[in-house]
Amino acid sequence: MTAASNLSDIAKTLVLVGAGKMGSAMLQGWLGLGLNPKQVAVIEPQPSDDVKAMAGRGIQLNPRLDQVGHAGAIIIAVKPQVAAEAVPPLAAMVGPSTVVVSIMAGKTLAFLEGALPKAAAVRAMPNTPAAIGRGITVAVANARVSPAQRDLAHRLLAATGAVEWITDEKLMDAVTAVSGSGPAYVFLLAESLTQAGIAAGLPPELAAKLARETVAGSGELLHRSPLDPTTLRQNVTSPGGTTAAALDVLMAAASGLDPLLAKAVAAAVKRSRELAG
Repeated sequence: MTAASNLSDIAKTLVLVGAGKMGSAMLQGWLGLGLNPKQVAVIEPQPSDDVKAMAGRGIQLNPRLDQVGHAGAIIIAVKPQVAAEAVPPLAAMVGPSTVVVSIMAGKTLAFLEGALPKAAAVRAMPNTPAAIGRGITVAVANARVSPAQRDLAHRLLAATGAVEWITDEKLMDAVTAVSGSGPAYVFLLAESLTQAGIAAGLPPELAAKLARETVAGSGELLHRSPLDPTTLRQNVTSPGGTTAAALDVLMAAASGLDPLLAKAVAAAVKRSRELAG
């Protein structure tokens, strides 16, 4: 992960709309990078105790929108189901230099432009490892986003991990299916490996610990190593050994992991398109 830049130089108000798990993770990341709490306004009807505690550090919690003025950035982290109700009132805080950053799954740039006419808008898809600063976010901007606005959006998104930019918004459905939903696939691998260990005779607690630490450790090795996944896999695999025997099953052309994951990602892409309307 590229080191995120310090945010202490941001002078304009940042407005976070929605402080659930992802919104709160982003907020914690910003404050950890030196953002002045007094520069932040949080709109959250049901704030957690942690968010309430941040209000004691100077964060504006649920101020009147017309009192905030034009924001430097508005980050929308509400559930997409409430977007039609929650987004249009934000227009009161959109000024000529405001960049609107949405992390709402399935909500397109066209939706943002319709709800907030003339807004410089960025659509982004983070994933849940953002909660520990190890997420990855993919973002796409509309034509109104200036280089300075894109830089600000990048700095805010980078507070929770790596950031990649694309120019074709149509790719966001595949991004959602691979990295947005991807952590669930990895967690399922840990679950399945646990059950396989139990079936092979391991006590449940030991099987669970072996699976958890193996998945976590392998992920960290992949993160730190300059080697690609194929080389790392080959390095673990001795010809004719136990790993090779298992991989013969997992890499079977018709029934192995590749075709199964391809079907899973395709299903997620299809659902993402349906949710986008």
